[in-house]
Amino acid sequence: MALREPLNPAEARRLIQAILAAGEVVSSSHANNEMAADGLDLVDCITVLRSGVVEPGEFAGGTWRYRVRARDVCAVVAFRSVKRLVIVTAWRVRT
Repeated sequence: MALREPLNPAEARRLIQAILAAGEVVSSSHANNEMAADGLDLVDCITVLRSGVVEPGEFAGGTWRYRVRARDVCAVVAFRSVKRLVIVTAWRVRT
């Protein structure tokens, strides 16, 4: 199945859930640095991806990216295929 973007938030959410269940989730070096700076790790980001609200996609850096927000954490993902996503960045939302 080919990936046709942009996805609407509901489609992106379904694809995130499918990848979490049977695909591959990786994080970029930028995401790793940002997570470390805010005291986050990959488990925190996966929790956000499981339960967060997906926002409409934004085209940046040559790819469609989707923000996912939950509680006080935001993660931005990009799909590489229907089986693989990359966490592009993540941060703790300051209130």
